[in-house]
Amino acid sequence: MAEKKHGGNTVAVCRELAMPFVEQLGLTLWDVRFVKEGASWYLRYLIDKEGGVTIDDCVALSRLINPVLDEADPISQSYCMEVMSPGIERELITKEHFEAFLDCAVVVRLIRPRDGVKEFAGILTAYDDNGTVHLLDEDENALTFEKKDIALVHVIDDWDDEE
Repeated sequence: MAEKKHGGNTVAVCRELAMPFVEQLGLTLWDVRFVKEGASWYLRYLIDKEGGVTIDDCVALSRLINPVLDEADPISQSYCMEVMSPGIERELITKEHFEAFLDCAVVVRLIRPRDGVKEFAGILTAYDDNGTVHLLDEDENALTFEKKDIALVHVIDDWDDEE
């Protein structure tokens, strides 16, 4: 189930079409993805809001954007539209995402292993304009990862903090 990120103009058009409704509903548009999984295409709107996304938020955006997508017809092939939360262990994509999760636990997955290791966990200490990610691991070692080496970065939900 390989995901292609950001299918070019399709994603930009679909994002633009959704933004007035996202704002109207008091939501944040975390990401828009147009991906192929198996033989099927999916247009996914990942939404967020203070206090968390509810199923009602997803339904409300879906109902508002569906007729607009049908009329604009920005996607030539058949697809399934989904509106969802980015989840607790959300992927960090934009500079704003990284800034919002500074001092939080994350996992950095690399494209190629570094010293035989592909995943590194730690506290996100910085994210610079070049896309370089800085972590502090559990042994308090400072780790740096360049954007070109990173497959993905996602938040770790640390349940131990809630007990």
